[in-house]
Amino acid sequence: MNFLRNIAEARIREAIERGELDDLPLRGKPIRVEDLSRVPDDLRVGFMVLKRAGVLPEEMQLQKEIVTLADLIRACEDDGQRERLRKRMNERQLQFRILMERRKRSAAFHRYGGKIRRRLGA
Repeated sequence: MNFLRNIAEARIREAIERGELDDLPLRGKPIRVEDLSRVPDDLRVGFMVLKRAGVLPEEMQLQKEIVTLADLIRACEDDGQRERLRKRMNERQLQFRILMERRKRSAAFHRYGGKIRRRLGA
């Protein structure tokens, strides 16, 4: 395996010396590698498609909205507005519970739910 790595590194160095890699879009910037080792194989492609499209699954969108509403409620100084925000948050929480009850929380959700909530700031 080291033999192949050495050949690859030598060819990369040669390409750099010839200037063949000078016009790459991420030149000089670190490449962010996604760690998908914990995502089941059958879910990886769908996960990446949704992520690149900026689409959240419905339950994650609801959780994100709930977190945002909670922040707005804490910052709100108007009692009437605060009550409207609480009502909206309660509605979203109910929608979330109904959705999760229908889906019976898949194994993937159990595995990744905490990680997703941390990323959303919940």
